[in-house]
Amino acid sequence: MIKKFIRRILGRKDADLSSQQPVVIGPAEHRIDPKLLSSNAVRVTQTLQENGFKAFIVGGAVRDLLLGVKPKDFDVATNATPEQVRKLFRRAFIIGKRFQIVHVMFGQELIEVTTFRGASAGNAPKDEHGRVLRDNTFGEQHEDAVRRDFSINAMYYDPATQQVLDYHQGIVDIRNRTLRIIGVPEERYREDPVRLLRVVRFAAKLQFDIDPATREPIKVMAPLINNVPAARVFDEMLKLLLSGHALACLQQLRKEGLHHGLLPLLDVVLEQPLGEKFVTLALAGTDKRVREGKPVSPGFLFAALLWHQVLEKWTAYQAAGEYPIPALHLAADDVLNAQTEKLALQRKIASDMRDIWAMQPRFERRTGKAPYKLLEHLRLRAGYDFLILRCASGELDAEVGDWWTDFMNADGAAREELLNHKAKTEGDAGAPRKRRRRGGRNRAKGGREEGAVVEGDAGPSDNRSTSAGDA
Repeated sequence: MIKKFIRRILGRKDADLSSQQPVVIGPAEHRIDPKLLSSNAVRVTQTLQENGFKAFIVGGAVRDLLLGVKPKDFDVATNATPEQVRKLFRRAFIIGKRFQIVHVMFGQELIEVTTFRGASAGNAPKDEHGRVLRDNTFGEQHEDAVRRDFSINAMYYDPATQQVLDYHQGIVDIRNRTLRIIGVPEERYREDPVRLLRVVRFAAKLQFDIDPATREPIKVMAPLINNVPAARVFDEMLKLLLSGHALACLQQLRKEGLHHGLLPLLDVVLEQPLGEKFVTLALAGTDKRVREGKPVSPGFLFAALLWHQVLEKWTAYQAAGEYPIPALHLAADDVLNAQTEKLALQRKIASDMRDIWAMQPRFERRTGKAPYKLLEHLRLRAGYDFLILRCASGELDAEVGDWWTDFMNADGAAREELLNHKAKTEGDAGAPRKRRRRGGRNRAKGGREEGAVVEGDAGPSDNRSTSAGDA
């Protein structure tokens, strides 16, 4: 009676407590298709078991298998320590400070192996807000299940017996399409505020309802995300945007009040007709590519999301008297510097974004040798896809995108014809070279902005041999 009363006071279900006896679900009930398993993940569990350790496929992979979806990644949980795991595999590397894990490599596939985590130590280092900074406490499987975030991610699958071990009614929540955090929501969010973003990603991706108790503290505790290292926020945002349900995730972020501060002015952009259409097209294209298994460039994606901030600042710098190209670089610097503080954008990604943005005024110069020089740019496809996205959103005249599509697909003679026709229509056929160059600069100043879009997500894809993501 006392235990039941305490459980009610804490707001926990019986299954949320550290039960040592899981529900065992056999293959006839869970109906996991073995063909969806990674042979390398099975190999890892088998090797560990043959050496006397317990080993299970765990987390999101089990969730996806139960939903009949082939998992993108496979994680393994074991009672072997990181050092013991490392010694069993030729290409295995221990990583992590907050909690050590082992990456086992099989060609391009990475299997992440974690040791069962124990109950969080009371003396574990925490920041002033309660976020756990380091906790390498190992324990038993039932303790590991308590440490996982959501019930649907706290199930263990043994490929050898084909049994699923369920400690927290995860199978029930999957059937009810409910996302429920394990334990007291406030405590779990405070331990790791990134869980606030994970709630949104899983709810949007799986189209699950968030359990009321899990949802209630989100808006109040949202500021805790500011205490998370920028690199972790960036990793989680990248997972969210590359989930195949990016638009739904961003909409869910706004619904739960988590969008403020993650991508500055994102809420404003999504409420502006032109910006909303641009971002919607970019994210829809990204989602399509992810679901088709095609590569997506993070640089292209973030360039698209932040484009209208660059555009606003670019216009302001020009209004203050700056020349168009320097103004564009200054605008890019301002936006990227502001984002680095929040998202720790990697240097390669930031460089790709700058390239995509800087190419946009060059697409406006369609006479002389300028188009030929642009064809030699290493990021041409990304810049072109971005241009097409701007045209599709109504930001640019569709004729610009159509001309470049024709020019890129044409042979030498056809390209010269396109250039000559363009020169005639502009009345520049006999104009001095210097005058034509100044005209191109004026066109860039007239409101042509460069931006960033999701790779390969817009434009006449049937006519392109590569996508922005491949560039």
